Amino acid sequence: MHTSAPERTTTRPAFAIGPTPWAIVRLVGAAAILAAVVNQLVVTMGNALQAATPYASHVPTVAANFLSFFTIESNIWSAVMLVIVAIWSLRTAGSTEPEPRWIAILLACGSTYMIVTGIVYNTLLRGIELPQGSTVLWANEMMHVVGPLILLADVLLAPRRRCLGWGVVAVTAVFPIVWAVYTLVRANLVISPRTGEPGWYPYPFLDPANVGGYGGVAAYIAAIAVVIIVVGAGVVWVSRKRGS
Repeated sequence: MHTSAPERTTTRPAFAIGPTPWAIVRLVGAAAILAAVVNQLVVTMGNALQAATPYASHVPTVAANFLSFFTIESNIWSAVMLVIVAIWSLRTAGSTEPEPRWIAILLACGSTYMIVTGIVYNTLLRGIELPQGSTVLWANEMMHVVGPLILLADVLLAPRRRCLGWGVVAVTAVFPIVWAVYTLVRANLVISPRTGEPGWYPYPFLDPANVGGYGGVAAYIAAIAVVIIVVGAGVVWVSRKRGS
């Protein structure tokens, strides 16, 4: 006797938020994230323009260093995706179709990176001055605490989410791997604006001198890779529970 396969059910949040209000939340969140990035960039570049030494005042290097922080890249990525998905949501407000697959995948990546940024910063880096010039306190909290919470809320509450396959977990790991390779290769090609010595690392745990050599660096990278995979799997799992 033939029996049909049971239909997959989706789990909805305890309270539903409409597509249009959530699109506004996304746009406001993206604006706040981008404002934080721009504010910190303006201060960092202003410090470079006022620096007395040639290595600290080399604007192209300072700008490239700023954009080489995983925090900055993940914040820009997630803000752009929030704008894209908000515009899509507003343009298709009368539909119940889930977000396009490419948007869902790139948004899942951005959400993963932002959540990991919040975890890593608040467990390893809070209270440590990073080599980016004077830290703008509100922007720092926006990029490392509020922004990650916005993306976490988007994963848990946003309407019209798409169910993603488990292969997306591997996709979320691609950019962090490329970033780690780029960072370690570039580090020895850059003069530190702060010290004038060869070698510039965006985070202390990537500097072999701080963690007992490249073995220590590898250990930190491996641990963070595990966190990225776990968080990425969590983001995909939620999409499979909530999405369609």
